[in-house]
Amino acid sequence: MPVQVTAAAPPFEAPAYLATEDAVKTIALDQYEDRWLCLFFYSTDFGRICPTEVAAFAAAHEQFQQRHCGLLGCSCDTVVVHRAWCAQVQALRGLPFPLLADVTKRIAMDYGVLLPQEGIALRGTFLIGPDGVLRWMSVHDKRTGRGIEEVLRSLDALQTGRPCPCDWQPGQATLGQGED
Repeated sequence: MPVQVTAAAPPFEAPAYLATEDAVKTIALDQYEDRWLCLFFYSTDFGRICPTEVAAFAAAHEQFQQRHCGLLGCSCDTVVVHRAWCAQVQALRGLPFPLLADVTKRIAMDYGVLLPQEGIALRGTFLIGPDGVLRWMSVHDKRTGRGIEEVLRSLDALQTGRPCPCDWQPGQATLGQGED
């Protein structure tokens, strides 16, 4: 069954590289049960666009933390490659969130972002609520970087618990109670 907003997010468990500790740890979805999670996929370490995105998420890390939202990057590269990448790219040294190593490609497949013929993931961003339910997703071509501000705006809208109009911004009125 394809991944779907308002359904349970596909569970996962995989090794991850933590640059702040220079360590490898196993990370699972259920470790985020008490808070929001922004899980984002990128195609490959050492690509041209990917470090710009991962660095942008790192720059916004505090904004996600203020919203009680963890950040978790994921590619089909190994933890060894993640470590080498973070050591080589200045903007990724001390990266404040883990990078999952989806070497089996199962997580990318479960989230519907795997390009099987290339063995890499599309750029996918998934906001998962504290209840484990997928609340928002965006998937697009590997050639175009995503905008972190839209991810944050969408997270803010979701966290109101109310319907929000098009282009809603924090501080603006919502549309009251209920659904759509």
